Amino acid sequence: MSQNPAHTSPVRVLIVDDSATMRSLISAVLRRDPEISVVGTAADPLEARAAIKELNPDVITLDVEMPNMNGLEFLEKIMRLRPMPVVMVSTLTQAGTDVTLAALEVGAVDAVAKPAPGVPAQEAFADLAEKVKIAARSRVRPLETREARAVDGAYRADPNHILAIGASTGGVEALLNILSAFPANCPATVVTQHMPATFTKSFAARLDKASGATVTEAVDGAPVIPGHVYIAPGGERHLEVSNGRCRLVAADTVNGHRPSVDVLFNSVARLGRPMTGVILTGMGKDGARGLLAMRQAGARTLGQDEASSVVYGMPRAAFELGAVERQLSLPRLAPAILELCAAGAHVSKPVA
Repeated sequence: MSQNPAHTSPVRVLIVDDSATMRSLISAVLRRDPEISVVGTAADPLEARAAIKELNPDVITLDVEMPNMNGLEFLEKIMRLRPMPVVMVSTLTQAGTDVTLAALEVGAVDAVAKPAPGVPAQEAFADLAEKVKIAARSRVRPLETREARAVDGAYRADPNHILAIGASTGGVEALLNILSAFPANCPATVVTQHMPATFTKSFAARLDKASGATVTEAVDGAPVIPGHVYIAPGGERHLEVSNGRCRLVAADTVNGHRPSVDVLFNSVARLGRPMTGVILTGMGKDGARGLLAMRQAGARTLGQDEASSVVYGMPRAAFELGAVERQLSLPRLAPAILELCAAGAHVSKPVA
């Protein structure tokens, strides 16, 4: 895996979209940021391929639906042949959502939604420039074929153990990697992934198909039980666990996020049950203090290591705070998680 060097000069961006209007809108939004330079545009993947060779951009913004080759097919070729940071630009249709999630699974760093009718581009693309700059600092790696990993049929999760996972940028790929290794009798699992409301239900459905566990978007009052994974809905509420049930709580953003990983982790820390906390790739520090609260309450805690993180922000903040017991590469996380949550596994003493 490689990381782009720190940028002292503006981030060089290539915009790929079949709509001349959209290319113009995206260019106008990005050019308002002095730390970004739009070096070129392309109307389809064939033009984009030539532009990449000629311009050597730092980041590509890529439309999902285009002629000659759709964005997902082109992204897969990029990630296999010339891995580089890509931010997907998608419609809010169901088809657009599904393709965007697939793109995030194969290595796109992030995604933004195209403006809905009547919504100004500046408003719709309010966070596009920041996502492009984060992408320029991210790590990308060649696309690899994900191999099915068998779990020992004798595996038994501790029925009282609860697993809490938090992730942000790069988390779609990381969560798919981990949950695809989960058996049908996995530990009771709650997940907060920073993601827009339009994506989380589809994301849960995609994870459900890939995992032996039952993966659903969390609903208020749902019992948190083994064999099930609950994904925090994006939008207006935080996911907490209380009295063995999911609770969706309307409250202000925490660390700029709603749902927040800190809110989830802090609620789990109060349960007084055997527990494991895992913090994955992501920008910022959301989840660091919550994971520390979990560790201080006796949880086993793991963090994704720097080399395998798309953005080593949240795991770094948690590690530097003393919240992470062990850092592991992404391929090693699933086996380690299942081991810690197994029936008869050692439970750590609270950390003072």
